[in-house]
Amino acid sequence: MSSLKPETSDCLRRTVAEKQSSGRVPGIVGGVVRDGRLVWGEGVGTADVARPGVPPTLDQQFLIASNSKTFTAVVIMALRDEGKLDLDDTLDRFIPECGHPGLSIRQMLAHVSGMQREPVTDVWETLEQPDRDELVRGFAEAERVLRPHHRWHYSNLVYAMLGEVIARLDGREWFDSVQTRILRPLGMDRTTLGLRLDAAQGYYVPPFHDVPVPEPTFDFKAMAACGGLASTANDLALWSSFIADPVEDVLHPDTFEEMVQPQIMADLQRWTLAFGLGFMLRRSGDRVFVGHTGGMPGHISAVFTHRESGTGGLVLMNSTSAPDPALLAVSLADQVIDHDPKPPIPWLPGTVVPDEYAGIIGRWYSEGGPFDFVVRAGRLEAHVPGAPAHKPPAVFVRIGDDLYRTESGRETGELLRVTRDPSGQVHQMNWATYLVTREPLAFGEWLTDD
Repeated sequence: MSSLKPETSDCLRRTVAEKQSSGRVPGIVGGVVRDGRLVWGEGVGTADVARPGVPPTLDQQFLIASNSKTFTAVVIMALRDEGKLDLDDTLDRFIPECGHPGLSIRQMLAHVSGMQREPVTDVWETLEQPDRDELVRGFAEAERVLRPHHRWHYSNLVYAMLGEVIARLDGREWFDSVQTRILRPLGMDRTTLGLRLDAAQGYYVPPFHDVPVPEPTFDFKAMAACGGLASTANDLALWSSFIADPVEDVLHPDTFEEMVQPQIMADLQRWTLAFGLGFMLRRSGDRVFVGHTGGMPGHISAVFTHRESGTGGLVLMNSTSAPDPALLAVSLADQVIDHDPKPPIPWLPGTVVPDEYAGIIGRWYSEGGPFDFVVRAGRLEAHVPGAPAHKPPAVFVRIGDDLYRTESGRETGELLRVTRDPSGQVHQMNWATYLVTREPLAFGEWLTDD
């Protein structure tokens, strides 16, 4: 499995073992994904205290709880791409009896709807979850505790209602939709609704003695869309790989990129956690990891992926009280990126500079500063001299004669217009309407240049 250096694997193993011991977790599975495969994975402790010394395996199921929300969000976005909904549609368009007009699908995905966190009944006291009819009736009675977009407010209830939207628009139960649209295409054969296949036993470890108490399982019913999936380390490695490099059979990569744009800051104190459309965006130093955490009685999980390097960390724990799963998953990935990086991709010489770029490449000036227009792998790019390495260049795509759209980087979406003099030489450019000239000019200088 591993293509890592032995000392890197030893460090990962030690990190997981230390968390298992200090956190008094019966069993932990940790894993690191890179370039579409699990490059390291190992279980520590025990999956079942009745069998001491037998650690959980990479194919053993744990409840992944709220990681299920990321699957729900991907299906919603696929339905959007199919024209069955718009993100700014309101919930009452699809569920007229919902009792809360004005809630948008976008607000629900990003946890900014302001709706209360849980169903109106005390589901975490009774462990009795609502069925679909009960969910919708209860939602009409639920409270909108905050103004929309006022602040991030996590809501399991809202994601259960997104599951109802999926069921109504896709004409099948939520899990059937997830299985058909995501699990089967990605080969996630050991991801199921609830624990089904060689499952780890979930426990609660009390604070004042060391005898784990088995936690119960229950029927998720209509709450499955917010937390009902069970999975394995091997299957979650496939999910992390999809997050790093989405396949169009499941969701168009451009749509997934839309999902990981920050919608709201969840951590207002240190700005280390933002939320996109269904995904957490967690900062670790200079890196941002995309993923989610999950917690159910007896099961804690996290999957976080650094998309730029294609490296993901995952963790599954069979204890209600456990170390911070996001911190552990991210730390595993960070260790690999920091201490066992991939070799750089070899530079390959280009083959041709398109004729249309001949008068464009070189240094230009706009808004008082320089820009170097260059050709890389046949693409036109604009670089800011001296910009830090993490700042990407602007990349342009041709949409007409002397007309380009900024595809990524600075001024994404804006037009670059090229103006030529009577001899055909490039005379000036306008980028996002700002004047771009060969010589540095003040804003008013161009007007008096004649």
